Amino acid sequence: MVWKRYLIGSVSLVSLCSIIDSSRAWAADAHVATAGQVENPKAAVAQQGAARRTTLAHGKGASGGEDEQIIVTGTRDPHQTARHSMSPVTIVSGAQLRATGQSDLRDALTLIAPSITRPDMAGGNANLVDALSLRSLSADQTLVLVNGKRRHTTAIVADYMGPQTGTTPVDVDMIPLSSIDHVEVLQDGAAALYGSDAIAGVINIILKTSSSGITAQAINGGYEEGDGFTTGETLNMGFKLGKKGFFNLGMEVKHQAHTVRVGIDDRVGTYANKFVGNPNSTRETISYNAGYDITPRIQLYSFATYGHRYGQSFQNYRTPSVLPQVYPEGFSPQITLNSNDFQVAAGIKGHDFWGWGWDLSTTYGAEYDSIGMISSANVDLYNDTHSTPQNFHMMSFSDSQWTSGLDVHRSFAVPVLAGPVNFAMGAQYRYETYNVGAGEPASYYGAGAESEDGLSQLSVAHAGRDVTAGYVDASTYLLKNWQIDFAGRVEHYTDSGNTETGKVSTRYDFNKYFALRGAISNGFRAPNLAEQHYTSLGVLPTGAQGILAVNTVAAQMLGAKALKPERSTNFSAGFLLNPVKNLHISVDAYQIAIKNRIVLGGNYNGATAENALKAQGIQLSDNVIPADVSAQYFSNAANTRTRGVDITAQYRTNVGRYGYITWDASFNMQNTDVTHVNSDENGNLLLNRQGMAYLSTYFPKNKLIFGGHWYNGRFDLAIHELRYGSTTSQLQYTSGPLAYSNTQFLEFVNTPKFATNIQIGYKVTPQLRLALGANNIFNKYPREIPTDTRYLGVYKYDYTSEQIGVNGGFYYMQANLAM
Repeated sequence: MVWKRYLIGSVSLVSLCSIIDSSRAWAADAHVATAGQVENPKAAVAQQGAARRTTLAHGKGASGGEDEQIIVTGTRDPHQTARHSMSPVTIVSGAQLRATGQSDLRDALTLIAPSITRPDMAGGNANLVDALSLRSLSADQTLVLVNGKRRHTTAIVADYMGPQTGTTPVDVDMIPLSSIDHVEVLQDGAAALYGSDAIAGVINIILKTSSSGITAQAINGGYEEGDGFTTGETLNMGFKLGKKGFFNLGMEVKHQAHTVRVGIDDRVGTYANKFVGNPNSTRETISYNAGYDITPRIQLYSFATYGHRYGQSFQNYRTPSVLPQVYPEGFSPQITLNSNDFQVAAGIKGHDFWGWGWDLSTTYGAEYDSIGMISSANVDLYNDTHSTPQNFHMMSFSDSQWTSGLDVHRSFAVPVLAGPVNFAMGAQYRYETYNVGAGEPASYYGAGAESEDGLSQLSVAHAGRDVTAGYVDASTYLLKNWQIDFAGRVEHYTDSGNTETGKVSTRYDFNKYFALRGAISNGFRAPNLAEQHYTSLGVLPTGAQGILAVNTVAAQMLGAKALKPERSTNFSAGFLLNPVKNLHISVDAYQIAIKNRIVLGGNYNGATAENALKAQGIQLSDNVIPADVSAQYFSNAANTRTRGVDITAQYRTNVGRYGYITWDASFNMQNTDVTHVNSDENGNLLLNRQGMAYLSTYFPKNKLIFGGHWYNGRFDLAIHELRYGSTTSQLQYTSGPLAYSNTQFLEFVNTPKFATNIQIGYKVTPQLRLALGANNIFNKYPREIPTDTRYLGVYKYDYTSEQIGVNGGFYYMQANLAM
């Protein structure tokens, strides 16, 4: 039945592409810009702060075009390329993103860059938000930019237990994949350049600037298990604005059905519990990117994105005994998320203003999230009134960032130096807000709705703060082959005080075959507003997990104290090797030491946790197991040190009349140690063994991606192998004498796993390309966890570790049209 749906959907997609193909008559002025051709290079002047660039397209420039492309991330030098940069920068082209078969940017990046990982799934609200990690640090410690402008974070806090616990990541999937020209990944600390959050690195999403052409993509796919049916359609169009400008429009629609990967529920002896798996989700996104030259030296520019997502995520099954009058066969509540996310930027920039280039801009971004619960009930309300809603409005969250800035730069010739001094400076002002709204009274009456307690008026919060910053940056060639860069930044937060950061980078090219590079910097991450004001209560069939705002009396009963900024010190050193034509190798080692990491801490359970929750006005059900009731709060819990190595290699082989093959290999190896654990005001350690493991061993020790892409006329074939290194978890016992202990855990090793990804493509016409593909074609799964750590027998995988996913093989058909 599932395969019939695939076939019907695929035929429909091909028909749609054929219809669009026939519309070329009304788009006769559009140039051919297929997945195998270069976008309009003239329009590239619109990239913020960038010199002219070309896009690596499908099958072109594979000998090294990406690394020879001008970059705008991690440098103020307008002529810097990735291959000649002082810090490691990976360029991921639009063609590479499409070749993964993914319709999500996050998932595509994790299949390309080994230093990027993602949680396979999350509990509660967080399962409906897409987060990613760089260099095995939390999602909060990676800064995301769009066209070089800071992107706002999601308003949803990852309130589940795992390596992303407590993070409020940037949801990169709220940007249409069709609008992305390429992505620049800076794998080095950059707080001195960009400010807070850039501890692990920076992901800069560069939007398309095409002023003509139409591209479309459609994808249908599903999992080996016969569920998780996914459809995605994208469209991108370029238009001219008079003779001096461009307007590029992108849009996308994606639907993903539930997946379920569970064991037998011990209470009923069936697979009734559907907690583990992907949510059911529908997402619509749209964006534009525009620029207009009002004079040969001055350009107006603007871009915007808007995304809407509605999702439903299964929670733990409730047996018929919970409320037989309403659900005689039991029920599975589902958390729902209705999210609206947008960013709008506008600016004016120019060059040669008495020798200075300049950029004056303002950017506003916000997300509004409404959390609901369906197929649920409030048992206490029913017992008191003989009636209960089955659907609830639980709570709402919103956040916003309004950033304005002026950047100026100029090159100065200094006779004693081998090259000009590229000098840049700037000032920024940012206003941030965060709001928490209450749910309907029925959602928090008594012990609240099943699965999650709605927020009452006691949890309502409205917070805001101002951030001002200034920076300077200077780079030059001290000698013909010796580059150096100095950067410094000062910031003031009205709630966190002042901070100063700096960075020194250098590179020496011994010859065209070998170069050394390195950097030292310090960074910081200010506690975000959500970490200071977030409150929630997750309700399990046997217990509850509460998160208390750090400034509340309830949290202070558990030893909470005011949050301080995280501070980091980064070291990196590496070399680049080009031993033969078309072979490029880079090796970069790094160390990131972070002091006062902000995570959920204060692991209290039992009566102590119950008393703190009651002080917050939270009432618990009478049937909870006291040991399974926990309460936490955000804290500066620990210091960590991460050491690792990134290795990349690219090579091109020409095979005569059979075309050519581009080979690539990339490898990340890392180890994180918790070097110190802080204590709360009560003298108790803020992290237990499990909390320490979340920061260190839940990430793969290493990740290897290698393979190649063969192009032969109309035919192309891509095969890549991914090896995920082992992870080590500290699992909580859920049965036996140690059940729900927060001091004794079972150490579990998730053994290394391989996944094979393949895509076969064929150009039916110069405009239409069809492809079949599979990710994890051999349907590999993680190792199953021991039975005494499987909650209710249902959780058969450690789904919180960031290794191979729990969903198995995904198989798809893709159609790409370009005119």
